[in-house]
Amino acid sequence: MPELPEVNTFKLYLERHGLNNKIKKVKVLDDKIIRNMTGKRFAQKLKGRTIAGTYRRGKYLFAILDNNHHVLLHFGMTGDLVSYQDATESPKHERFHFEFENGKKLGFNCPRKFARILYLDDLEDYLAESQLGEDALEISKKDFIEKAKGKKVSIKGFLLNQKILAGVGNLYADAILYLCKIHPASRTGALSKVQLGKIHKEMQIMLQNAIDRYATYRSTDSAWFWDWRVEGNKPKKNAGLVQVTKVAGRTTYHCEGWQVLYH
Repeated sequence: MPELPEVNTFKLYLERHGLNNKIKKVKVLDDKIIRNMTGKRFAQKLKGRTIAGTYRRGKYLFAILDNNHHVLLHFGMTGDLVSYQDATESPKHERFHFEFENGKKLGFNCPRKFARILYLDDLEDYLAESQLGEDALEISKKDFIEKAKGKKVSIKGFLLNQKILAGVGNLYADAILYLCKIHPASRTGALSKVQLGKIHKEMQIMLQNAIDRYATYRSTDSAWFWDWRVEGNKPKKNAGLVQVTKVAGRTTYHCEGWQVLYH
């Protein structure tokens, strides 16, 4: 599933192909992907509007409209944006598209239909209702440590909790903890302020590096941070093999003898 850096790549794509373009019409091919109204109503509300800006929080991307309403694009496992002009170029699993007055179209492609699209009259109300945590790239070291203090959950579970921290998913959580030499099942409250500060630092460096590389979840170019993540691999000379377990309900990779478990 796309994590914070991948969604940031979608953000840049939306800005390049949709920003400041007036919407002539919206064609909805699959009502089910619009989660809080009918496809017909969605198209009516967007007709004549202009995409005036974008906002990303964690894994959530919002198109800001010229009436200060928002369209939430949550990509699920297979969501994607595709810009095209000729109808023959439309993506195979397009669920809806914006048609702009300049003749270009911006389609939302989603083979597995796990994406969620919402039209929002009030963004702040939605953020409060969803209890979405602070963006992982925006949270300060002080606030990160404060939120972790005394928590009994595993450190991986802490990183994955989108109500605490928005944007980190399974792959990035494993990679961050590998760099910090901390076992994913370590109890969050057992880690020192120094260790938590290290996690915060590595998290933000890794996420920014991925953004700078225009990360996409479909690209093998992401191997720079997860190539060690192979069961039975020995990534470190003086460490054990990579093990696969379940932590916080998710498939988890860690390196025995390299990542220390803190109770």
